[in-house]
Amino acid sequence: MIYREMDISDYGQLIHLWRDVEGMCLREADSKECISKYLLRNPNLSFVAEADQKVIGTIMSGHDGKRGYLQHLAVAEKYRNVGVASMLLDMCVTSLKTEGINKSHIHVLSSNYLAKDYWKNRGWCKRNDIEVFSYINGGGENT
Repeated sequence: MIYREMDISDYGQLIHLWRDVEGMCLREADSKECISKYLLRNPNLSFVAEADQKVIGTIMSGHDGKRGYLQHLAVAEKYRNVGVASMLLDMCVTSLKTEGINKSHIHVLSSNYLAKDYWKNRGWCKRNDIEVFSYINGGGENT
């Protein structure tokens, strides 16, 4: 298994994996252009796992100077429960800590029970004191 920083040249494999992972929801923000901007704005904070020269795991993260935000932790079904997600998460949290970020958030779809269990089992706390409101400048899908 190889773990390394995510690169936009991985995009074809990323999108393929994300489409195959149950519970993931892809939107316009997951276009190649948007992912490229995200990686450029947040260098050294997003990672992939590879097996047999194929991307089998991903995690993306960024921060606003105060809080980290994780996205798209995904592992191909064949490679689950062997530590791939844990390694990617550790790499991500360590990189954020290097940036001075000690607290992070992840948004999980309410219907994604697999992800909710994953995060809860790793000590992440579900927040009941806040709600998320979204706005799309110029219209479009508000979810």
